[in-house]
Parts: sequence; C-alpha cells; structure tokens
Amino acid sequence: MQVHEPGRVSRRGFLTMSGAAAITFGLAACSSAPSGSGSTTGTLKFWDMVWGTGNTYTSEAKKIAGSYRPSGSNLGVKYQSVPWANWNQVFTSAAASKTTPAVASGAAFLPFYLLDQGSVVPADGLVKRLDRNGTNDFLPGVLDQMKTSKGYAAVPWSMDLRVLWVRKSLLEKAGAEIPTDWDSFIKAGQALQKIGVVGLGLAAGSTTTDAQHTVSALMINNGGGMFDADGNLDCVTDRNIETLDFLGECVAKGIIDPHAISYTNTNLANDWTNGHVGMGFNQTGLDKTFRPDEQSDVEVISPIKAAHGDTGTVYYINPLMMFSTTPSQESSEAFLAWYLDQIHQYWTSGVETDLPVKKSITDLPIIQNNKNLVKSVSEWQPIGKTIGARTDHAFAALNTVDGGSATATFVQEIIQGGRSSKQLLETLQTSLESVIKKKK
Repeated sequence: MQVHEPGRVSRRGFLTMSGAAAITFGLAACSSAPSGSGSTTGTLKFWDMVWGTGNTYTSEAKKIAGSYRPSGSNLGVKYQSVPWANWNQVFTSAAASKTTPAVASGAAFLPFYLLDQGSVVPADGLVKRLDRNGTNDFLPGVLDQMKTSKGYAAVPWSMDLRVLWVRKSLLEKAGAEIPTDWDSFIKAGQALQKIGVVGLGLAAGSTTTDAQHTVSALMINNGGGMFDADGNLDCVTDRNIETLDFLGECVAKGIIDPHAISYTNTNLANDWTNGHVGMGFNQTGLDKTFRPDEQSDVEVISPIKAAHGDTGTVYYINPLMMFSTTPSQESSEAFLAWYLDQIHQYWTSGVETDLPVKKSITDLPIIQNNKNLVKSVSEWQPIGKTIGARTDHAFAALNTVDGGSATATFVQEIIQGGRSSKQLLETLQTSLESVIKKKK
C-alpha cells in the first residue's frame, strides 16, 4: 500500500462504487466490461479484481501477467481487470451465459457458489502440481478452507485478515492501557471518549462492508458466528447475544461514533489519520495509510479475550479459480502454478494491502521487517476463521450472505441502538433465511 495513495481501494468497500469501472478498464486497456468466452484465439482469459492500492495494483498485475511465457503447447494469457462494482452479477451472469474466463481472482466465497453451479472446475489437479513443484507452502489451515466434497473450489493467493489496531499516542493521552480483553477494551474506550476520540472505529455506510467485518470478527472472537457446525443458519445463540450486548455497551457509552452509520471507507480512513479514532479492527495494511512520520504510532496489538476467554477474528481468503470455459485445463493449471510463484512481487512493490498466504512470502524481509505484519501472521492468522466460523469448511451460502443487504441493515441497527440483542439477531436470522432460500 502506498502512503496516501489516491487510487487506494478497499476491495470489499468498493462493491457499489461504479465510478471505478472507467479507471480500471482504462488501465487494463480492455473493453468497458468483461466479455467473451474463456479464451481468445490461442489465449486464456484472466479476469482479475481490483485489489490492494487500486490503479497501481492493476498496473503491476497487468505487467506480471504480461510476462508469462507458456511452455510446450500451453496457451498464453490475456489479462483483464474487473472492478468490484456489481462483481457478483458480473460473474453469475457470465456463468449463466457460459462466457466466464479461463481463470479469475474473486470474492472469498464466490468459487464455492460457482462450483455448486458447475461453472468452476475443482483445483485438485493444480494442488497436485504445486505439490510436485514443491511450492505448496500455504500457511496452516488456509488451503484446507478451499476444500469441499467436490474437491478444492479454488486456491488461495492472499488474505483479508481483520486485526485490532490502536493509536498509542491517543491511548497515552487518555491515560488508558492497551486492552487485553473485552472489559479492558470498554475501559480504554471510555477513556478515549472523554478526550473526544472514538474507541471503536467503524464504517457502516452503503458502499462499505467494514462494520460487517468488525461485527463478524467480534462474534468469532466470542466463539460465535452466523452458522452452526453443519452450515445451517444459527444466528440467535447465547454467544452472539453476548457479542451484541458488548457492542450495545460500546454504543451506549459513546465508544462507537453514531455517525458511523453512514460512513464510507474514506470517512473512516480520515478519522484514523486525523486522530479521531483510537482503536478498531482493520486490514493489515492500515499503517501505510498514515504519513511516514506517523506510522509508528499505529500498532497491531495482540488478540483480546472475549467474555469466556476465547480469541478469534474473521478473515476472507482471496481465491484464484478455474472455469469450465477454459480452452485448455492443462494451460489453466500451468498458468496459475506459474502465477503463484510471481505474486510475491505485489508485496515487494508495495501495491498489495492484504496478507500473503504463502510462507515463502511471509518470510521475505518486506514482511519480517514490519512488526505489525509479523504479529498479524504469527498471532492473528492462526485464530482467524471465515464467516462460517463454526464449520470446518466454506460453502455456497456464504457467498449469498457476504456483503448482502441483510447484514448491512443488521450492523446499522446495532449502531442505532434501541433494540435488544436477541431481537436484532432474530431479524437477521429471518432476513438471511429468506435470501438464501431465493438463491437455491
């Protein structure tokens, strides 16, 4: 991530920002929207989302993909950047019309949905290729999250991990200790509130899923989640009620800014850098949004313990998937195996804000020399889970829930206050049941 990069984009906060299309496709020198089947003449089509720093990421990605030189009879690759605006519709429409690309990056749970629909090809052959090449060095548990009864839905390439950040100078000014559990978090938040600083930074406006991430992180922190161990919706549980009670206390004590209900990612980022936010869950690259002379003031702290002593957070594993529309499955696997060997360049060039999922990349000096990334990898990644936290695998319904209107309304109602935790969760359960039923 570049400091104050004008093109900086949060991938999940970009879901409805249609203005990105002109920027992204202009950089990619492609058409104004993804089109065509999985190949052009003699090439694989590679759709890549706008990750990391936005335009600078896309420029680097296009350069990397353009350097691919296939061996033998394998096909070359044509790169196309795809904006986050209407991403789900773009892929599902392409799947319905059989105009998907050969390979693509995408939202965390999209490959599970498309695998169920028969559009995505299992990545088992690619995983075996990585094993043979000695390049299957994913961090513990990450590849396992791609496994389904039909095989691997995709392979991971990066991770949107939510970690807890603090601004040390603001805590010191407030006379507050760095929190270690929920009780001390409330105390620190109250101390910050007394000096006019927000204790839990959130953005819950219509163009971002930031607040949804924080609520999911805290549910998982307390051993809860929206689904049971069998993948069935199970929102109204004692652990989830406790989590919403905690958030309700934050609202009542002014630790959460009521204006957060309409905040964009930009609003929240500005509040962090101008000293209005003292603590909050965010991406692992948050410090890079600060001026160089202020970056040491923002720090990832160790995971805090919830009501029963549990620790945990949410992560979203960013996948690379393969489609049945490829003109050559062998070529798709060969390209992605090669591409995974090149992705370290996103971190060494500073254009990626998410966490790498390959140990060979986390061992690089660019990661090891950053104490916040080291703590994220060593302390937070091992306790991270998907929004299907109580299950041991991902599944298609998660794509329907992820970033949808039901969860958006849910977190806005938390910030508004006035309803009991149980009522909020009952409404969420009913809303999600309706959405999932429609998608089946």
